Amino acid sequence: MRILIDTNIIIHREANRVFNEDIGLLFNWLDKLKFDKCVHPLSIEEISGYKDEEVVKTMKIKIANYNLLRTESADDQLIMQIRQSDKSRNDFIDTSILNEVYNNRVDYLISEDRGIHRKAKFLGCAEKVFKIDAFLEKCIAENPELKNYQVLAVKKEYFGNLNINDTFFDSFKQDYAEFGNWFNRKADNISYVCITDGDVKAFLYLKQENTDEIYNDITPAFPQKKRLKIGTFKVTSTGYKLGERFLKVIFDNAIQYDVEEIYVTIFNKRDEQLRLIYLLEDWGFKHWGTKTTDNGIEQVYVRQCKPTPNLQQPKLSFPAVSKNTTKWIVSIYPQYHTELFPDSILNNESPQDFTENEPYRNAIKKVYISRAYNRGLNGGDLVLFYRTGGHYAGVVSTIGVVENIVTNIRDESHFVELCRKRSVFDDKELKKYWNWNKNNRPFIVNFLYIDSFPMPKVNLKKLRDLNIIQNAPRGFESISDDKFEQILKEARANESYIID
Repeated sequence: MRILIDTNIIIHREANRVFNEDIGLLFNWLDKLKFDKCVHPLSIEEISGYKDEEVVKTMKIKIANYNLLRTESADDQLIMQIRQSDKSRNDFIDTSILNEVYNNRVDYLISEDRGIHRKAKFLGCAEKVFKIDAFLEKCIAENPELKNYQVLAVKKEYFGNLNINDTFFDSFKQDYAEFGNWFNRKADNISYVCITDGDVKAFLYLKQENTDEIYNDITPAFPQKKRLKIGTFKVTSTGYKLGERFLKVIFDNAIQYDVEEIYVTIFNKRDEQLRLIYLLEDWGFKHWGTKTTDNGIEQVYVRQCKPTPNLQQPKLSFPAVSKNTTKWIVSIYPQYHTELFPDSILNNESPQDFTENEPYRNAIKKVYISRAYNRGLNGGDLVLFYRTGGHYAGVVSTIGVVENIVTNIRDESHFVELCRKRSVFDDKELKKYWNWNKNNRPFIVNFLYIDSFPMPKVNLKKLRDLNIIQNAPRGFESISDDKFEQILKEARANESYIID
């Protein structure tokens, strides 16, 4: 398999000093799977443009370890259309690199460049262009027997029980002179952490702030509001969607404490910080201004807790959803239910069997595969998930919001690629599902997991007694606004995320 590596990843990989630890894990997988690591000829041009001649000389020697593409793909009309909006030579090179995977000369492209990913979406080849964490996820999902580490669940932990000398915290110490003292003073405070083989892989500290909080160091000035501050946040790439899992923790806390805004102050000088900024922007955070301290100037990003729901891009307003959309109920078998919704676990299931060590369990963005007759779902529609199990064990457990549906699936390979990043199925199961009935191919529902209802959950008996439904749903069945609200009431759902 031929994997084309974007220029910046190569530069960080071959640098004399480690800038991005995630890249080391990526290259370990590429070597383990014996993939051909390819480089585009124009990447050599970009490397040659560096000012430090010694760095350029060293890079050119190390680049010999890659397979240099000997020819370049010709431009078709879509590529030429993209080139019209390229504003620099670097933009031109990015388009040329993308053109190789677009024309199937390489199997996949790995790039952290947001512009490349936007272009790939326009060209219809986004499923072949990966960020580092997404490619790690793909490797783990397709080769579970080869992973040599176990990502444990996100858990709450006191600062005092964590090892401040873990290399994970080194970047904080470099950026904040007072970090060590601050960390020790927080010994009895709660953080959210994910630990793998004794090493911290993700860390989050949240702070509630009331309307009397002082923000003298933030420009423009903050108006007085009840806020949730993302005090400390860092996630390393593992292939387990820890970023999304921690975002869910942030949004859950914002709803629990009924704040008006969420905000974070962050430097933008490291790759890991830029990736975190991009993640936050993808979920609706907007640049507000700057915060000036003795450590330098940080960027300030703000997110409304309950913005106006965005039906076309629900993640920009997540978890806020609109009340004025179509509502659906759909069944999901028990063997897939808790795999997809670990927070919806039932009393008779063991939490130890469902540790968040699969990418789709941690994700907010998920996939539901269906061959249902009714395929009229739209972005912003609300979906109630019914765990099958009969009169008493069948329960309504979870609510989600539709991002979009995919029906124009070319073939089996395309189907697997579209599902791979979010589905509970492995490739073998996906292929089986695709070929189950050649006259009724499946379609894909991309949705965001919003919330799990508290225990005890509303079972089929209760639904029948209330005349909401009489039988377990088959495929996607629409339900009236009244019945939807009745289910939420019986389920004791936290309806604060549903906006009129």
